[in-house]
Amino acid sequence: MPILSPSEARVLGVLIEKQRTVPDSYPLTLNSLLAGCNQKTSRHPVMELAEAEVQEALESLRRRSLVDESSGGRAMRYGHSTDRLLRLPSQSVILLAVLMLRGPQTAGELRIASDRMHNFADISSVEGFLDEMAERPVGALVVKLPRLPGARESRWAHLLSGPVAAELMAVPAAGA
Repeated sequence: MPILSPSEARVLGVLIEKQRTVPDSYPLTLNSLLAGCNQKTSRHPVMELAEAEVQEALESLRRRSLVDESSGGRAMRYGHSTDRLLRLPSQSVILLAVLMLRGPQTAGELRIASDRMHNFADISSVEGFLDEMAERPVGALVVKLPRLPGARESRWAHLLSGPVAAELMAVPAAGA
């Protein structure tokens, strides 16, 4: 799968999230998608995308068959086809969306953050879906990051925007 830019990952993450959290207004109009991309809560990093940037991201995602376009009344509407294209269960797609929207998270944080979209039974079920995505024969979609000093759990990051940045992977040597 081609590497997504930060704005493409944000657009795709918002489409996945809003499909589950506001199904009555899904597929989304450009205005509602823009508002979701620039949302100040539950986002890391917080972004300030312009309408043109969101349109550009949508067009790029549409060319890759990750986004579908439809006309709904007066405005074009946009939906995602991530589960179909990547052949993933909806639970895995939801975990990817949370990672795209919030950055690296522990399995426990992912379980809590995804609660409005899917109620995972326990942390081990979240870890099961993460392990499946990390061990895919056609290419990993997530990676388990080294545990930070003093942390009880390792964090997970998505790989849809390419390899994880070195500063997220860097862990001081033991005793440093």
